[in-house]
Amino acid sequence: MKLHLGCGDVHLDGWVNVDISEDSSADHLDNVSTLEIIADESCEIIYASHVLEHFGRKEYEKVLSVWRQKLKVGGLLRLAVPDIQAALEWYNGNNLDELLGIFYGGQSSPYDYHNMGFDKKSLSTKLKELGFKNITSWDWRTTDHANSDDYSQSYLPHMKKDSGLLMSLNLEATK
Repeated sequence: MKLHLGCGDVHLDGWVNVDISEDSSADHLDNVSTLEIIADESCEIIYASHVLEHFGRKEYEKVLSVWRQKLKVGGLLRLAVPDIQAALEWYNGNNLDELLGIFYGGQSSPYDYHNMGFDKKSLSTKLKELGFKNITSWDWRTTDHANSDDYSQSYLPHMKKDSGLLMSLNLEATK
């Protein structure tokens, strides 16, 4: 099974798309922090693009543990989160308004608030502590979902994918 968590309005063909919102394009409505409808060790890959930051400092580790539990041995967790280091680099002399969504979320629904921030070192360290292996960056251009424009492809200036600075920290790891 290929599991796409927090899918919002991005429906990936060939994936099981899961979201908590009835206004999403989800195949299944479920809380991605518990994934009660998904059997343990049933997923080959779990993809969560700009989902993990919606959980607080005291919650996100448990969420990662649940996701690890749903992966088969050797399964892949593919994460995209706002890249705090890139945002701070961009901010130097630029417009703060461009960064508000990265730090605080879109705030368009009760689920659209950011409660945690990550850089490569902090997220890699936590994944390792939770038993993940082979932690590495991934390039959205080389995935089977590259044609689905989601936040893993966020750049500033907006939509300048060839010349801008990627605002998404894209990491993957195996169970």
